[in-house]
Order: sequence, then C-alpha cells, then structure tokens
Amino acid sequence: MPPENLNLKISIIIPVLNEAATIASVISTAQNAKNVEIIVADGGSNDGTAEIATSLGVRVVSSSQGRATQMNAGAALATGDILLFLHADTLLPPGYDSGARLALAKPQTVAGAFELKIDARTLCLRLVEIGVNCRSHFLQMPYGDQAIFLYSAIFDQIGGFPDLPLMEDFEFVRRLKKQGRIQIVPEPVLTSARRWQQLGVLKTTAINQIVIIAYFFGVSPDRLAFWYRRQKKNSSQN
Repeated sequence: MPPENLNLKISIIIPVLNEAATIASVISTAQNAKNVEIIVADGGSNDGTAEIATSLGVRVVSSSQGRATQMNAGAALATGDILLFLHADTLLPPGYDSGARLALAKPQTVAGAFELKIDARTLCLRLVEIGVNCRSHFLQMPYGDQAIFLYSAIFDQIGGFPDLPLMEDFEFVRRLKKQGRIQIVPEPVLTSARRWQQLGVLKTTAINQIVIIAYFFGVSPDRLAFWYRRQKKNSSQN
C-alpha cells in the first residue's frame, strides 16, 4: 500500500438530536486518532448537545432534522479524503483510523464498516451481534450503527445519502455495493443497547425485518417511518 494512503484525512460526521448524555464520550473516542476532523450535525437539540460538542473543540453545523439530511449537511463541510458516519450512541474502537485507511486500501474496495458489539450483557444481544456480523461479512450489508466509511469522492459520485425518513443507510449501502467492495473491519464499534431495551430484543428484531421486507416490496419510506414511530410510541406507553 502506498505510504500516502496511511495519512489520508478522515472526516467524522455525527448526526445528533438531544444526545447530551452520550456525545462527549463518542467525541472522545473519535478524537483518539491521527489526522481526523469531527463534525457534529445537529438537528435542533434543546438539551445542550451542541454546546457540549462545541466545548470539546469540534465543528457543529445546524441542519433540518432527519439523519440523512444531517449527515449530508456534515459531509458538505468535510475536508477529508475519507468520510466516516458515526451514530451518537456508538463508540469507535482504538486504532479505528488505521483500520479504516487499511480497509479502503484493499483492491476494489470503495467503502467499509466495523463489526458490531452491543453494550449489554444478554444472550439475545450476543445472537443479534452474530447475525449482524455474519450479514455484514457475507452480504456486504452493514448498517449505520456500524460506522460506515468511504472515500469522499465515492460519496459525491453516488449523491450522498438518499433523502429518506427511514432506511437511508440500507439504500445507501445498496448503492455502494454497485461501486465496489465493502470491507468489514474486525474490530467492533460499541453501540448502546437502548433501542433494543426500549422495545425488547425480539420485537426490535421483528420490526426491523418487517421494515426491510416491506421496503423491498415497494412500501414507501414515509409510510414505513410513520408505522415505525407508532410502534416505538406504543411500546413506550406500555
């Protein structure tokens, strides 16, 4: 691999909405690297998230609410050769910067992501991890909580994230697969278990699969997003 590939600048884009409880630790792990910039794309937080991020020395951009919109807004300001999209409840592993650069240096590789580890000690979530990591390796279909990264030129080429209220990462990866290989870095990111804990592991998994199947059969992302939000609301009231 050419030595210059090891020095490519990485821009980390973190979409946030009221993430004051987690944003400092997420930024801290992202800052533990060489030649990176961090951009927090805020969708209108009112809990001090943006202020915390600013105090930690990272750039904050305000945008309309919506993960795809926020990530595209952050990417528009990025100056890195590589873009890495990080959820606000997910911690990057040590050496993630070298891992991403090495992954993208492989022949025919245009993008990558990390294996997934969930921050909870339950057997059900260990099974979820196994399923996610098998899907990622064998189908080259990582999702957004695995910190997807890619060359900025490829991001521009495919038009960024599609403007969808749901499934934006799924559709984004489908488009990426047409451009080349998606490499999975064996070191895992550590993501919060909160969404599985909120709805329950089995229900969360079932809802996710229903959404994917419905999307394949042509159900609009707007309808899917409405149904998904209703399921979360009903669960929180029970």
